[in-house]
Amino acid sequence: MTSIYNSEDSRRAVAERYRVFLGSWPETTTETVLATGQGDTFIVACGPKDGAPVVLLHDAGFNSAAWTGDVDTWSTTNRVYAVDLIGEPGRSAPSRPALDTDVYAVWLDEVLDGLGLAEAAFVGTSLGGSIALDYALRRPNRVTRLVLLAPSGIGKQKYGALIASMFLAGFGSRGRNAAVDLVLGPRAAPTSGPEAMTFVALDEYRLLAQRSYQPRRDELPVFSDDQLHALGDTPLLVVAGARDRMFDSKGTARRVRKAVPHAEVVLLPRTGHIPVGYTDVVGRFLSAGGTG
Repeated sequence: MTSIYNSEDSRRAVAERYRVFLGSWPETTTETVLATGQGDTFIVACGPKDGAPVVLLHDAGFNSAAWTGDVDTWSTTNRVYAVDLIGEPGRSAPSRPALDTDVYAVWLDEVLDGLGLAEAAFVGTSLGGSIALDYALRRPNRVTRLVLLAPSGIGKQKYGALIASMFLAGFGSRGRNAAVDLVLGPRAAPTSGPEAMTFVALDEYRLLAQRSYQPRRDELPVFSDDQLHALGDTPLLVVAGARDRMFDSKGTARRVRKAVPHAEVVLLPRTGHIPVGYTDVVGRFLSAGGTG
């Protein structure tokens, strides 16, 4: 398969930094590479082996390092499986099947089967949220709970910040930094301690990953009201930033509340596309059946 990276040096830089982040994960962490029809799939697991399983699907342009600030909390009670999405700058295959087909669902079937899981809760961010939602619709018997963080495919996509960022990206490293900040929007970042250090390090690594690879260009599918309604009684938590510049988060909240009345919806104030401060809310939902 064709590499998604701009160069071999770019791939190596992303991989080396990834290793540093994984070194900070809990001592119980294990790594697995599963062979699938889409190529090798890299999975990082931690937490008690008899804990309820949770599958994590990160956002586009990144990898499972995205969960570095979350796994300590979630793996206390759950067995967490962080899956590197195929076609993104992680350690899974570069395959990029069409998003509006069942190929991702078949791929996730193979992942669950390879892990020996009949079912699991799913947590997905942005593109990962869209893939998790698609899987819950196609395989409702395999998804026990569903958490969508700033998901694509529900609220309308916005293009203003993206177009402006393309202009800024042409002005060297400072321009690229400004472009990422513009697209991701404001975040209530921690100001001190280990959490603040992790936040800054992840921001820097996200920028490295996104400037090191070639993003996919296909259009993101949009879920219909009937599809959202088809989630039935699947426990659902949606968390999004009220100031998301990539997707209409208020539209996301409105559509989910109408189509899935039992869903828990949280809009984080002063927060853009990458949610911050959701770890405990999601942890309670996963371990205790709700956010409060």
